[in-house]
Amino acid sequence: MDALRERPVLDVSGLPSVAFGRSNTTWLANVFYMMIEGTMFVLVIASYFYLRTRSSDWPPNQLPPALTYGGINTLLFLLSVIPARYAQRVAPTGDRAKIRVALAGLTAFSVVILVIRGFEFAALNCRWYENAYASVVWALIGLHTGHLITELIETATILGVSFTDKMEGTRLADVAINSDYWYFVVITAVIVNFVIYGATRLL
Repeated sequence: MDALRERPVLDVSGLPSVAFGRSNTTWLANVFYMMIEGTMFVLVIASYFYLRTRSSDWPPNQLPPALTYGGINTLLFLLSVIPARYAQRVAPTGDRAKIRVALAGLTAFSVVILVIRGFEFAALNCRWYENAYASVVWALIGLHTGHLITELIETATILGVSFTDKMEGTRLADVAINSDYWYFVVITAVIVNFVIYGATRLL
């Protein structure tokens, strides 16, 4: 018993109170979630290309989607990586002012992109009920729009929290994890836009 009492006590006071990146279990959960959502996109895109093999006229008896709004949104998605990356870099510092700037920028990008997305729907040159092509195109862009709206709500919520004293600890990790999910939204946007606007013309 005396030998056990003489053992030094493990001092963990120097360990960080919050973990970022792979050390955070929420980060891992976010990765799994993105894998599930990514599978949904793969299935819809696979359906698109399957339908393409069943038709010699593509799009069937209609014009392909207009490029203007899709092109603008693709550019905006790529530029939005800047505030997302900035948020991820300043989150571990706990600097609330910089975090607010980063999240406000990302929120602004989300709102503008979502508004232009409304014009995209109108410029698809088809309605979802017209044929299989129209249905899969609307399903693809609709699925991505759902993710965009979800990310806008999450980013705006974290931005609101950044104006309170609760922006510390795990909330800082949430800022960084939110950026990871935004990268997913951007990557899927580029792929979806290529399918809708590019593959329609190239294949």
